[in-house]
Amino acid sequence: MEAWERKLLHTARGVFEVFMKGVGDPLCVTHHYSEFNETGDYFAETFTGTNQVFLINLREAGNSDKANESYELSMLETIFDLEAIREALGFRQWGFAGHSTGGMLGVLYGIHFSRSLDYTVIVGAAAREYMTFSKDCIYNEAHHDFGRMQEHIEALKQSGLSLDKRKELSVERTKLSLHKPEAYHELFSLNIHKGMSAARMNFFIRELQVFDVTRKLEHISVPSLIMCGRFDVQCPLKYSIEMAEGIPDSRLVIFERSNHYPFLEEADRFKDEYELFLNERK
Repeated sequence: MEAWERKLLHTARGVFEVFMKGVGDPLCVTHHYSEFNETGDYFAETFTGTNQVFLINLREAGNSDKANESYELSMLETIFDLEAIREALGFRQWGFAGHSTGGMLGVLYGIHFSRSLDYTVIVGAAAREYMTFSKDCIYNEAHHDFGRMQEHIEALKQSGLSLDKRKELSVERTKLSLHKPEAYHELFSLNIHKGMSAARMNFFIRELQVFDVTRKLEHISVPSLIMCGRFDVQCPLKYSIEMAEGIPDSRLVIFERSNHYPFLEEADRFKDEYELFLNERK
């Protein structure tokens, strides 16, 4: 598989590590606390056949700049960083696609900077804190896999983990979010590996407790494709339904045989729905 091209991009808000691949209209992809490298990302790879994808390491991730103040790790400050990256790349507008916490960033991006976006693709995400009021969420103490998920997350935060141990923990964590866990090795068969920024993750856990932008969804004025697996245990389906009801120009697609990874679990349909969305905009 072709590697991603790496670039250290100097912006008005600092230096950010960006990975590029694909041909077509520009599409920004990121995740709130993942650390990417030249092997890319499964979600981002989905779009390289239709777009020039810019996969971004946010502040405190990979070789991007560190945070001088803790608030710089917030979701809103992250959107300001993405805007600086767009400007440095010379794009008047670009698309944004985000999965999970990346999708939450996409919601905020649309609320505050719709003028900078062609469209948003929001997959398996939410516009508010999704744990407290949903027993279907694996981060809710009432969920039967809550304890196992927490063990994996805490273990992954440890510094000095060997690559093999980190991979083993990541595999077990991911299996908890698959409709068919036994299909893991078939779905995740490419040479793609990424890390996690503990600093960003720890800040996010605190910020999430007060996150709710549902009453601002009407301010997203660009076409928005919202996709979610029927059995998503991380950001349950009801939160995607809620976003689709609140965003004026939105379309909701539900994947009936998917959990948190519809772009892998139902990959062909996912690509078809995205291409249909693009064609409808022409």
